[in-house]
Order: sequence, then C-alpha cells, then structure tokens
Amino acid sequence: MSIVDLSHPIRAGLVTYPGLPAPVITSHLTREASRANYAPGTEFAMDIITMIGNTGTYLDSPFHRYAEGPDLAGLDLASLVGLRAEVFHLQDAGTRGIGADTFAGRDLGGAAVLLHTGWDRFFGTPEYGAGAPFLSEDGARALIAAGARLVGIDSVNIDDTESGGERPAHTLLLDAGIHVVEHLTRLEDVPASGARFTAAPPAIEGFGTFPVRAYAELP
Repeated sequence: MSIVDLSHPIRAGLVTYPGLPAPVITSHLTREASRANYAPGTEFAMDIITMIGNTGTYLDSPFHRYAEGPDLAGLDLASLVGLRAEVFHLQDAGTRGIGADTFAGRDLGGAAVLLHTGWDRFFGTPEYGAGAPFLSEDGARALIAAGARLVGIDSVNIDDTESGGERPAHTLLLDAGIHVVEHLTRLEDVPASGARFTAAPPAIEGFGTFPVRAYAELP
C-alpha cells in the first residue's frame, strides 16, 4: 500500500482563499526559554497558531452552512476515514461547471467523490481565485441522488465564487449530510477507482470548518 498526501501544507502567511486572513504562527515558549524548566539537555517548543478554519485543505461540516447541523465534533468518523474513492479526472474538461452528466455510469454510493480539475496548480497565487472550476447545482443534485458520502475538489471552492453569492453546492450537499473538502492537491496521482480516502478534522465543538490531513491509500 502507498499513501498520497492530498493536503497543502499550512505556513505563516499562507493565503488559501483570497480575502480571508492568513495564519499567524508565534511562539508561546521558545526552546531557549524552556531550558530553565527542564533537566539539562531537555528543551521543548510550544507554539500558537491563529487562523481562520478555512485554511489550507479543509473540510466543511453541515454546521458550516446550517446552525442546527452537526459540527466538527458531531461527525461520525466512519464518514471521514477509509472511504472508497471515486476520482473524476476533469483537468481537460473545457468548462468551469461540473454537471450531472459527469457522474453518469459510476457507482458512487457511500463514496468520496473527488473532482480533479488541476486548478491546484494556481494555489497560493492571485490566479487561484478567478475563473475556477466548480460543481454545478445539477451536479450536486446528481451526487446526492447517487448516495455520495463526501465530495472533494482541488479548486478554490465547490461553488462558483463568481455567481453573486449563490452557493447551491454547499447548500444542497451539507443539507444532505455530505461533507465537503476543498483545496485538495495531487489528485492526478490517484486512480479513478480503487483507492481509499481519509480527511478527518479535530473534534471541535461549535466549529464548522477546519483543516484536515487528507490522503489516499492506493491498492
């Protein structure tokens, strides 16, 4: 078995979603200062990170969209770990919106549906936020009807951020209890079928979105 890391590293100053704050990393206890607290030769670093949940590769729980939906602490690990991965390689699709026709003929019941658009090549640059691929409303409805368990994309958003504020994919998927993972990377290294996908956030109460270490286990 081999593992493909599908997450972007988080670092101080990283711009994930244009317009949202970048993470700030500071020291709570430096290695030098810690030496006074421990035996000779023993030292530790304790650091603080301040960031919005929408940083790096992250998962949206239903609470992100719906006040009464499950938060990060309320998610069933079985819906996040070892999911059958069905990958759609769409980097040459020639259109921004990913529609229902894309998913015809594939068994998606209980699967993590991963949309490989190739847009991750722009991650961290100004180009990432403009003209990005997205899942259309009819595409989201098709995935719900097919019984998908999670939907991930290697783009700036699962929705069209240039639509004037409409978010049909988030609205439909999260209402159906289908988790959303955004800002994936390296999906080109995952086959269309046969892999297992994991993306588990910390169990934080009252929080709807947080970074994950997303990865695929290849057969």
